[in-house]
Amino acid sequence: MIRFTALLLPVGLMACASYPAPMPGPARCSAGAVQGFVGRDARPRVVQNAKRRAGARDVRVIRPGQAVTMDFRSDRLNVEVDHRNNIRRLHCG
Repeated sequence: MIRFTALLLPVGLMACASYPAPMPGPARCSAGAVQGFVGRDARPRVVQNAKRRAGARDVRVIRPGQAVTMDFRSDRLNVEVDHRNNIRRLHCG
């Protein structure tokens, strides 16, 4: 029994270890600045220009019916397009 307890002690201590939480970065994306892109063709050059104007670090184009993760990233610009590749909505997250 003592040997079994000695084996579990390091495991128990590891479970109590604390790790520093990641530092939240500033919300850099501003979707309001790019609403003029709605209705435009989502060509790569247009999407990159919208990313730059929004101040986003990342961008993802969301196509109709495409599965996307629900994680919120304040520094990401989401560009939703219709079946003709026209931008229909831009939002951060």
